[in-house]
Amino acid sequence: MTAIYISYLNRLDIEALQITDDEILGAIETSLAAQGRGETVIEPRMHIQPGVANGHFNVLRGAIGGPIDSAGVKVVGDFVDNYKLGYPSEFGVLVLFNPHNGMPKAIVEAGGITDMRTGAMTAVGAKYLARKNSKILGHIGARGSSYWNVRLLNHLFDFDEIRVHSRRPESRNAFAARLEKDLGKKIVVTEDWRSCVEGADIVVEASRLNEPTPMLKTEWIKPSAFVVPYGTMSAVELSLTDIMQKLVVDDWGQCKGGPFGSLRAHVNAGKLSEQTLHAEMGQVVAGLKTGRENDKETILFWHRGLSLSDIALGHAMLAKAERLGLGQRLRFF
Repeated sequence: MTAIYISYLNRLDIEALQITDDEILGAIETSLAAQGRGETVIEPRMHIQPGVANGHFNVLRGAIGGPIDSAGVKVVGDFVDNYKLGYPSEFGVLVLFNPHNGMPKAIVEAGGITDMRTGAMTAVGAKYLARKNSKILGHIGARGSSYWNVRLLNHLFDFDEIRVHSRRPESRNAFAARLEKDLGKKIVVTEDWRSCVEGADIVVEASRLNEPTPMLKTEWIKPSAFVVPYGTMSAVELSLTDIMQKLVVDDWGQCKGGPFGSLRAHVNAGKLSEQTLHAEMGQVVAGLKTGRENDKETILFWHRGLSLSDIALGHAMLAKAERLGLGQRLRFF
């Protein structure tokens, strides 16, 4: 039998790639367009709860045709108390396969991919659904994906004001310091949710709650704002969807089921349904459904996280690693 090798990229390899903001956004936008055109397969995400700690595993599975031509499975742990151990909350591994014969192609450290693709999904959503002249960002949360939310949104909008808030002062202050260093602009650290969110053109809620708690009040949302709530536990009021002209999700199949997600109660109450849903984001990117149509619309985008995003970004990283001679080759057979 011919020897079979797989590629392996660890966190250090991924950092050495120095993948650009445009490369990240391009990979996610490409995968969304493919989804909108029906060139993908998405299996419902699965959750594994070990029951021995405050956390769970997410298992995401999918496949993308066309030039990406890969199937993939990502397993990522989400353990909210890891900061007490000096660890990130999320550890993950992405495995890519040849969809024609099942042969494994690559193993990629996926904690970084998770953060990047989550931020890119937020930013691509804003590209199509936020007002083009949005100048104030209010961001709740300071976990890994929060950095990429702010960085990639700012890449597209060049905000006049960026506000951040999180529960722990040391966390939000460190987050702001990192952003100031990397973005080269002043970051406003707020002491509470209201002063972070009220009047913002774009609102991102990426909180880390232990149980559903309505911390973000609907009355704080500015008319015409673009709102992205995606915390695992809901932090929004049931009335939030009532003020929206458009409700958009990344994948309705996984949004309508499962125990977690910021709009789980809205699905259960019928406020978000096949009848009230405007579109999946891929349909908007592919030009099959409208995005923002005027500056008066208030629009909500809920993304649970797509296996397709992981596969597309992993594919882009592998292609760049090949060009640069980075990573390792491991013998499989």
